[in-house]
Amino acid sequence: MSNHNQIEIPQSFIALYVKPGRTTPNAPQETVIARYEQCEDMASVLTEHAQTLVFKENFTEADVLARCHQGLLAAPSDFTQGEAFWVVQRLAELLGWDPFKPAEDAK
Repeated sequence: MSNHNQIEIPQSFIALYVKPGRTTPNAPQETVIARYEQCEDMASVLTEHAQTLVFKENFTEADVLARCHQGLLAAPSDFTQGEAFWVVQRLAELLGWDPFKPAEDAK
């Protein structure tokens, strides 16, 4: 995103800040970087908790991802809907699980 910033932000995250029909984010670069770092950190923090739920509590991976998504959307939350979805997708990626499918998509 920036030629002086060493953090490489995935296009999937940048897309959260690009309005349809546009090609550039609608937020300042510093904001997008800060939000990305927060979301990436949250996905990393959730990995151990998610694994514990699967192995000790016998939840399915899909159930764990759904619960994490619900938790990220619960008020008061620091995450937008798009960010919450991205965090859970990233969590699944970090754990090598199938991507998250919200309940309405799982039909």
